[in-house]
Amino acid sequence: MELLENRIREDAEVLPGNILKVSNFLNHQIDVKLMDQMGEEFARLYKDTPVTKILTIESSGIAVAYSVAQKFGVPLVFAKKHKSSNVNEDVYSAKVWSFTHNQEYTVVVSKKYISSCDKILLVDDFLANGAALNGLIKIVGDAGAKVQGICIAIEKGFQNGGKELREKGFRVESLAIVDKMTDDGKIQFRA
Repeated sequence: MELLENRIREDAEVLPGNILKVSNFLNHQIDVKLMDQMGEEFARLYKDTPVTKILTIESSGIAVAYSVAQKFGVPLVFAKKHKSSNVNEDVYSAKVWSFTHNQEYTVVVSKKYISSCDKILLVDDFLANGAALNGLIKIVGDAGAKVQGICIAIEKGFQNGGKELREKGFRVESLAIVDKMTDDGKIQFRA
């Protein structure tokens, strides 16, 4: 998606450790017009795919997932990173390693919100090593539901997450795939 690639070129920062900081438009401050256009693009890409729910992990994926859910007219469910007092029912859970926070989380989704009848699109802001998405895939599988596809705003193509998910047979649609980043701020996108 040229619009997103241009926004990354203009406003993103490359930090040491292969970190792409997009806080000023994607995951700290949200550009709602950009989110709307991203949701439209995912709806176009999956227009012939039956979808009953959108699933993401809190918190950075929620804005993108909301936009996708709105375009499909289906509920958005997000996995919480910690079971809390307001999630007191039975849950599906998965362990997920966060590259950004350098820690493991147990993410949970109430069994009330996903059933074996659901056809689910997974949505996230970033795809690097695939840990978050593999956790969501486990949760969907534990519920007996079906993953219909995976929607990613920005994929780090130089890491193996996207490649491995595609090799497992999942349809992964990324709006921007970064093939290379350098510490001096240069970003190369996949053609």
